[in-house]
Amino acid sequence: MAVKIRLVRMGKKKQPTYRVVAADSRRPRSGAYLEILGTYQPRGLSAAEPETVVSIDNDKVVAWLKNGAQPTERVARLLKASGAMEAFEAAKAGS
Repeated sequence: MAVKIRLVRMGKKKQPTYRVVAADSRRPRSGAYLEILGTYQPRGLSAAEPETVVSIDNDKVVAWLKNGAQPTERVARLLKASGAMEAFEAAKAGS
């Protein structure tokens, strides 16, 4: 089974929020997923709190990446912003 780390759209019409999930690559975008890894709010809550736009559990993401999960392009950018990619690279170099 090929696992992707990708976004699942949530929220109301014209007010999207996304969940970052680990899902089987053969499933549809908003279909079943294996685990929720975080959230992404592209519209943001406020300009004063930009850190709340991306909320990702780095430990879970690193575990999935170690097991061979592949992030999509957008999720890879979000993982770099949250620091999960640096943690994965450090764990990979330490092995």
